Amino acid sequence: NTIAVGVLPRLQAIQQASGKASLADVIVLAGVVGVEQAAQAAGVAVDVPFAPGRVDARQDQTDVASFAVMEPVADGFRNYRRVAGSARAEELLIDKAQQLTLTAPELTALVGGLRVLGANYDGSQHGVLTDKVGVLSNDFFANVLDMGTVWKPVDATAQVFEGRDRQTGAVKFTATRNDLVF
Repeated sequence: NTIAVGVLPRLQAIQQASGKASLADVIVLAGVVGVEQAAQAAGVAVDVPFAPGRVDARQDQTDVASFAVMEPVADGFRNYRRVAGSARAEELLIDKAQQLTLTAPELTALVGGLRVLGANYDGSQHGVLTDKVGVLSNDFFANVLDMGTVWKPVDATAQVFEGRDRQTGAVKFTATRNDLVF
């Protein structure tokens, strides 16, 4: 992920400067701050709870090869799909939500929130249905349901869609099957 490549060294520097915090705690704390800042940008003050105490595994405590089988084939929350298979993207998204024991409203809120925050794999703009990226808002839902937008697949695989203005035909957004399941 291109974003993680730039962020991880900064978080590692913060962790090393602290002398006590684990990298895992620093990563979680960065997420907490990100959510609070996104909500603040939308005009809502929230305090996201943080409980420290995570520990980092050393490289010698990790068998890298054994973890390769656990790499996800797809992560619909971040619009990631390694290879196309027989299962549809939206089915994999719902399957992952069930594994995480998310309810339908929780799945909906999580996907919409991640999209307006621009938290896609590889920085893709698919499903980022807002012009205020980073602001926690309902723009994703307002735009995915906008009757003034016509969604059509960009090719025969029907994995990526263009949302075009119904009147002018101009492309407004792009989205994946994960986004349009709503």
